[in-house]
Amino acid sequence: MEAKENHTVETSTIGVPEQWSTRALFFVGGFGSASWAPLVPLLKQRLAIAEDTLGLLLLCIGIGSLLTMPLSGALAAKFGCRRVLTTAGVLMALMLPILCLVPSFWSAVPALLFFGAVMGSIDSVVNIQAVIVEKASGRRLMSGMHALWSIGGFVGAGLFGVWVSMLGLTPMASTLIASGIMILVTAIAARHHLNFGGDPGGKLLAMPHGIVVFVGIIACIAFLVEGAMMDWGGVFLTTVRGFDLSLAGTAFTVFSAAMLIMRLFGDRLVQRFGQKVIIIGGCALAFLGFLLVILTPNAFLLFAGFFCIGIGSANVVPVFYTMLGRQHDMPINLAVPAVSTLGYLGILAGPAVIGFFAHQTSLLAAFCLLAGLVLLEALMAALTFRRI
Repeated sequence: MEAKENHTVETSTIGVPEQWSTRALFFVGGFGSASWAPLVPLLKQRLAIAEDTLGLLLLCIGIGSLLTMPLSGALAAKFGCRRVLTTAGVLMALMLPILCLVPSFWSAVPALLFFGAVMGSIDSVVNIQAVIVEKASGRRLMSGMHALWSIGGFVGAGLFGVWVSMLGLTPMASTLIASGIMILVTAIAARHHLNFGGDPGGKLLAMPHGIVVFVGIIACIAFLVEGAMMDWGGVFLTTVRGFDLSLAGTAFTVFSAAMLIMRLFGDRLVQRFGQKVIIIGGCALAFLGFLLVILTPNAFLLFAGFFCIGIGSANVVPVFYTMLGRQHDMPINLAVPAVSTLGYLGILAGPAVIGFFAHQTSLLAAFCLLAGLVLLEALMAALTFRRI
């Protein structure tokens, strides 16, 4: 009872500074991920490895994240979101220059495992803090917070190109600047992070149960679709629709831009129309987008389809993270990591599943499978809304 009363007192002190500190760590997570992406080809070149070996190395990031996500909720409950987020943000920044220097495959493996571990910690704990902060505010904030991850990604990717191409800096110098920005933002935000992070008496790990299972499946499908757009959208354009290779990246660019736009306005739209209308309507719009991508060779309608998929998918994850704060089947510090882990499984396994299905049938049939999964997502969402 005492712990519950203390938690209520602490929650009552949450205000605008805590909201902005949460947004800052979403930005750091997206910025750090984008700053790592340009280092991948440099790592391949430095280690003189083939694509299959590089793929195994990159899998270490996912493994590190999956191993850490289930534990991060317990760490947040024991030490508070402030300590976990500040430590993970600084460690992520410090790992970037280290990844510029790893000299061999066997030194890269633990480095990437650790990098994935801190990424997973940030992803889980910043969402735990976001759920608590949003609930205390009494307003919709989650969609805008997730938009900051996307903004961080756009800024991180863009600045690396500016520093290397326009200013003539070396990749190491550019990475050191990126690390400095991450540490600075993390340090400024640290004082306003929460010094608690859920039920301190909770279990270390817990299997998702109750309504959290439904939310986890929805997150898995949402991230699977996002991963498929990232890895297979360009392949679809070039192999199925015959686009030039130089335009391969435009599918994911259109999809990502649509998601960012929708997340910037998503909280207002959910407040105005309600979460059921936004999510079920969003799934319907994403399904329409897949129909356009599957059925039409017209370039304008094709990109309109990718845009619709992005708009329709954008608010699914933010809305259901918000709903985790209203369920009573699991403590928030266990529910959020459980859903994050299932979602991460979707974004990791999704591209492989699509590739296997496309190999057995065709890529066009694989996109039909994605359209069907969006309908399943809508059904699962409708069932979840009836229970929360």
